[in-house]
Amino acid sequence: MAEQRVVGRPVNVTGSPADSGRRGVSDTEAPAPRRGRKALVVLAVLVLALVGVAAYLLLRPSDAGAVDTAPEPGVVVPIDPVSVNLADGHYLRLGFSVQMTADAHGEISTARALDVAIAHYSGRTMAEVNDTARRAELKTELVTLLAETFEEEVMDVYLTDFVTQ
Repeated sequence: MAEQRVVGRPVNVTGSPADSGRRGVSDTEAPAPRRGRKALVVLAVLVLALVGVAAYLLLRPSDAGAVDTAPEPGVVVPIDPVSVNLADGHYLRLGFSVQMTADAHGEISTARALDVAIAHYSGRTMAEVNDTARRAELKTELVTLLAETFEEEVMDVYLTDFVTQ
């Protein structure tokens, strides 16, 4: 008697109840794809797109806000140079000009501007005022102090004379 050989997937012959519903269905048919995985991928793509759009809108520079917040430059008021006492018997010869905004209400008091500058630079060490990075910080602080003193009418300060001895 010849033995019959079958090439292919083994067939379950136990007749379990789980297979009873599959009778008549070919073994070559692929199971239906799961809808949950497709929905999850589509949802992930939509979330990433929304995050990208939100980041673009929040991080881009605002053209309208920049125009409104930038003050228009007005007149430049020169302040006569003055000698300021530094620490350890050193001196700073300081001269500057004040850039006013276009909305400024007339001239500023040069005496008040000098008073603010002298108070700001007095007593500092020579090394501190000669350091390039620190000098820029001191200038920025002076602009802030003058803007507070003159009710935001000061836009910038230009150092015209800065000599230490």
